Amino acid sequence: MAEHLVAVTSSLCLADAERIVDAAVAARRSQGLLPLAVAVLDAGGNLVAFKREDGCGVLRFDIAFGKAWGALGMGMSTRLIRDRLKERPAFQGALASASGGRFIPVPGGVLALDPRGVAVGAVGISGDASDKDEYCAISALQAAGFGSEPAQPAPGWDSAGL
Repeated sequence: MAEHLVAVTSSLCLADAERIVDAAVAARRSQGLLPLAVAVLDAGGNLVAFKREDGCGVLRFDIAFGKAWGALGMGMSTRLIRDRLKERPAFQGALASASGGRFIPVPGGVLALDPRGVAVGAVGISGDASDKDEYCAISALQAAGFGSEPAQPAPGWDSAGL
């Protein structure tokens, strides 16, 4: 009986995930932001790549992962989740419970989109203010050749406002 190996593919390859992480760190440095933790998940919620810069606290991985996980779990950015659920704290609590505590509903969790607009993964970033984390995630995805949801940082946010 011959054994057959079956190729398994991921929605987001390691090389792409590494490019996203490195681009996020580059965006952070170019803006002079605080050190970041960057988690990249594939569409199944599997961690593909992670980096934590020197100077990040020990909770930063869990927060970055939770932002990416929350975006994937709800199919939208964590900024949009925050905005939609701000008047629904009971539902936010239910989501946190259902996700085993892996749900962080603040900006910084951004969906990675392929050319068709299909989510192939998500990026979660923690380290600075949430809007700045989100800026780095969006910048990183676009630099790595992906679309993002949201496509732009929060209205009124720009590097001049740092």
